[in-house]
Amino acid sequence: MSPQVRFARFNLVSGLGIGVELLTVAALAHGLGVDPVPATGVGVATAVLHNFIWHMRWTWRDRIGPGVSRWAALLRFAGGNGAVSLLGSMLLMPFLLGAGLSVTPANLAAIAACGLANYWIGGRVCFPQISAESVENRPVP
Repeated sequence: MSPQVRFARFNLVSGLGIGVELLTVAALAHGLGVDPVPATGVGVATAVLHNFIWHMRWTWRDRIGPGVSRWAALLRFAGGNGAVSLLGSMLLMPFLLGAGLSVTPANLAAIAACGLANYWIGGRVCFPQISAESVENRPVP
């Protein structure tokens, strides 16, 4: 898969994940009155799981070969992308809210700040390249 196609897929999945995160945060913060910072943590966790499933099945599908544990990939994804997103958002949200942004724009700014790091981590750590031999011997779905 070309780098351009992979990056486009990453951004599409991430865009859907942003929707999942923002809806979760809005439901918790505005609907249930949960403080926006912990609501953001729950929203990020929900989006990380959503994004992992789609990245594994679509963005980096060609890198999930025989013998690649999906559980190990999930742990790498949660430890890489999840940690960047969660820590980045949890550190940035109080600052952004204190600067006068409302919950949704603050979430969008935090997401944007973490995005490129997550793409790099996804391709290098969470879904590393597999050998050409593994790809050739991969069963066709």
